[in-house]
This record gives sequence, structure tokens and C-alpha cells, in this order.
Amino acid sequence: MDFLSYETSQNMLELLQVNSKRFERVPLSDALGRVLASDITAEFNDPQFATASMDGYALKHEDLASGVISVLGDNPAGHDEKREIKTGECIKTFTGSMMPPGADTLIQIENVTYEDGKITINKVVALGNAVRPIGEGYKSGDILITKGTKIGFAEIGVMAGLNQVMVKVAVRPRVGVIATGSEILDLGENSDNPAQIRSSNNYTLEALFTSAGAEVIQLGTAPDNRDELMETFETALASVDILVSTGGVSVGDYDFVKDIVPRLGAEVVYKGVGIKPGRHILVAKKEEKFILALPGFAYSSTVTGILYVLPLISKMLGKSAPYKMVAAKLQENFKKRSRFTEFTACNVVVEDGEYMINFEGKKVGSSAILVNMLNDSALMVAGEEDKFLEAGTYVNIILLESF
Repeated sequence: MDFLSYETSQNMLELLQVNSKRFERVPLSDALGRVLASDITAEFNDPQFATASMDGYALKHEDLASGVISVLGDNPAGHDEKREIKTGECIKTFTGSMMPPGADTLIQIENVTYEDGKITINKVVALGNAVRPIGEGYKSGDILITKGTKIGFAEIGVMAGLNQVMVKVAVRPRVGVIATGSEILDLGENSDNPAQIRSSNNYTLEALFTSAGAEVIQLGTAPDNRDELMETFETALASVDILVSTGGVSVGDYDFVKDIVPRLGAEVVYKGVGIKPGRHILVAKKEEKFILALPGFAYSSTVTGILYVLPLISKMLGKSAPYKMVAAKLQENFKKRSRFTEFTACNVVVEDGEYMINFEGKKVGSSAILVNMLNDSALMVAGEEDKFLEAGTYVNIILLESF
């Protein structure tokens, strides 16, 4: 069987047209984890007026040389201060307060001695000390958060400061997930048959796709029965944007998924990619919907879910990238096990600002070992042409910390 190269498969995936223009408006309090559908632009300066950044006395810098300055009174935060500072005068001004007109510097309380309505300067400060200038944080018209950004705590805070009550976000693509195979048991099911195994794929993928911003429809498990699978797929495809299955895509007598997809009226974009794990992956499209049939082993389905499903979710949300890929240095030798592009779980650490990887504690075996992705793991990418990589070689890794 001829396999598509990994690079070609990714290029073809990138060229697929998706509906990425759907959006809705949600309250700011509900926007955490959503993806922005439009840029967030500042409508005013921050701060809008020169602001004290500490408690002290607002004055003219040139007056510090006099040594003693008269205090006109207090200027608490939130007070619309109108008094103008003249030569030889100051106003006690608190953190966050508007600087009084005429003042260009704030001297901290600890740098002066107050007595009988005057302050004595004990330590001189620089011009503009402890004063936040207009527009220090941002200026009117600045694009503060770009379209496609996944909203986190900082984005929430910035938008709250802009009085962004409602936020325009991308509609979450709906992803249906189903694990196929008569040998698997769904969560909570029990069996006296020792040949059956516990299904984890559908729950792993549900968590993966949810973390990437999708709305996931959990479809559970389905046995290796062509008619039942056909009905399940047809029903699911009516209500999702992407249907993801695991199992049934290889060349076995009971691998029915690969046969069902064309019968659903879907066009097979490609089947079989030169990657390890997951070379029997199938990608198909029916109108604006997608079907991705992934391998049945836990590690294989997770890796191919990252490589092929996350990019589609990312495109539908308008995100710039589905995951973060960085260069890292090998801390030990690595020997590739196949002629394909390999994705190997590795430990990742940062030393002196540089990503370093090793394989300590990682099990070598089949594509079923999901525990290799626990802890601070990443996926190391070794190309088709790579055979033996020496310690110190730089390789690309996909970080698994967030999507």
C-alpha cells in the first residue's frame, strides 16, 4: 500500500475549506476559553490622565531644590482634582489618583517629613517619578488582542478594563467522537469476557478536542457491525461539524469504518499516511462536514487526533495555529524504528531558556501506550529521512501543555 507523505497530508489538510466565519456574542463572564472572532481595540488611552503610582506628594520637580514645600491638602483616589499646583506647593496624592494640574512629579511619603502643613525633602527623586503617563498601558486605537486568540485570564482583565460587556467569539465547532470495536467496553460497563478491553479513546479525544475549543458530542462505543455503524455514523453526521471515530480503518476483516465512509456520500480526501503511529488514518469530507477515522490504539488515536483533528478545529475557530511547535535539543541518542515520519513521546525540560528532551521512563512497544504522554511530555518529530539522531541534535517537538 502506498502512503501519502506526512508533509503532503498536512498541506492537503491546510487546503481544505472550512466554515470559519460563524460567531456569537457572549457575556464577558462566559468568555473564558473561547476564541475571539474580532480584534479588541482600545477606544481610549490607559490611563486617560497622568496617575500617581504610589502614595506621596504631587509637586513641581523644580521645587525639590527648595527643601521645604507647602501642602494644600489631600487628593484621594477617584477625586476629580481641580486645584492647580503652583511654585512652592504640593498636594498629598494617593495611589491611583489623578495627578493635580501643574504637577509633574510625585515624591514618596517615605522621602519626606511632614510637619505643620509643610514637607521637608529628605531624598530627592527624578523628574516624573511615580507618575504613570497618559497612554502608558495602551493608546486609543491600539489593537490589544487579536482575532483568533484563546481567551485567558489576562484577556478577561483587559476586556473588563475596556468595559467589554459582550464579547464576539467564534462558534465552537461540534465534534462527535465514537470508539468502534466489539472488543471494547465503555466507561462503567462490565463483562465476564476476558478478551474485552476498556475504552479510553473516546474520553481522551473528548478532553483533547474540548481543550482545543470544540463542543464535543460523546457518542460512546459501537460494535463491529456494518449496519449498526452505518446508522450511527449517519445519525451523528447530521448534527456535528466533524465526526471522529477510532478503530476499524486497518485492513482486517472486521474493519468496516473505511467501507462505510464512502457509502455515506463522503469524498475520501486521503487514506493512509506515512506516519508512525497512525498510518491507516482516513480523512473524508461531505459538503461542509468532515469525517476522520483514526486508529484504535490509544496512543495512535491521540497522536493522530492532535495532528489531523486539531488543525480542522483550529481553522473553524479562526486560530492561527492548532498547537505550539518548538525546537529542542536531544539529551540522548535516538534511533528511529520505522521508515515513516515518527511522533515519539518524550520528556521536556527547559534549561537556560532552551528546550531539552529525553526519553527516561518512556516505554518502548506498541501504539497502545498512552501513559507515555503523562507528566511533562511532548511529541518529538523525526522525519522520514532521519535514521539515527545523536545527543545534541536539534529536533522539532509539539508541546502538549495547552491547545
